[in-house]
Amino acid sequence: MNNPKVEEFLGIDVGGARIGIARGNSAARLAQPLVTIEAELAKVRLKDIIKDNKTAGIVVGLPRSLDGGETPQTKTVRDWVKSIEAEIGLPFYWQDEALTSRHAENSDLKTHQAGPDAIAAAIILQDFLDAPENDRVAA
Repeated sequence: MNNPKVEEFLGIDVGGARIGIARGNSAARLAQPLVTIEAELAKVRLKDIIKDNKTAGIVVGLPRSLDGGETPQTKTVRDWVKSIEAEIGLPFYWQDEALTSRHAENSDLKTHQAGPDAIAAAIILQDFLDAPENDRVAA
């Protein structure tokens, strides 16, 4: 019997001051908050986190307005991914992050030591892991 390849993913919630990071994999399909880091340290810290978790792909929450349109934060997140994508050398995926901050505030994980930004990243990653593979959107 052929076992499918298990891939490790990081979920990222990009904010102006902080970046929330979560981890999960394709076998367990369960995301967990990992850490919240200061935005200006994100690129350096992210490389270490990727290495430590043997990451195969990065899932980034893409903010949208309630009608699905682009917002100023959408452009900020797209620009952030463009600025780091080549350095990281892994596939990046977009995941709609509609209402993740509100879900994070109401989550059972809200007391998690990683903080609300990492919880939002876990919600983003969980949505990605729950979706069929053919629905994944490459950045």
